[in-house]
Amino acid sequence: MYSVGMTYQLKNPNLYPEYKKAHDELWPELAEAMQANDVNMIIYHYQGRLFLYATAPSKEHLDRSHEGPVARKWLEYMATLMITDENGKSIIEEMDEAFVFGAIKGP
Repeated sequence: MYSVGMTYQLKNPNLYPEYKKAHDELWPELAEAMQANDVNMIIYHYQGRLFLYATAPSKEHLDRSHEGPVARKWLEYMATLMITDENGKSIIEEMDEAFVFGAIKGP
């Protein structure tokens, strides 16, 4: 099993309600792509900073779940809410795994 932790930040903490609503009403095509690739994801929020934890059978499965025109539109929309680089791409930093215990660890 592949797992990843990432962190990123909203442009303004006041944008969290819009970010939350977008994820509560996740576009069906994105949900279908994630389900088809056995992707599991949870995102935590703390004072404008977001922490994402995802699992999938492999990195390729996770990558496939975020391909295509709908995924590109979603990422463009998310870039309006999140801090971006000079090219307008959301700055997402992969986190180092510090500790794993129990069922999450896998075989």
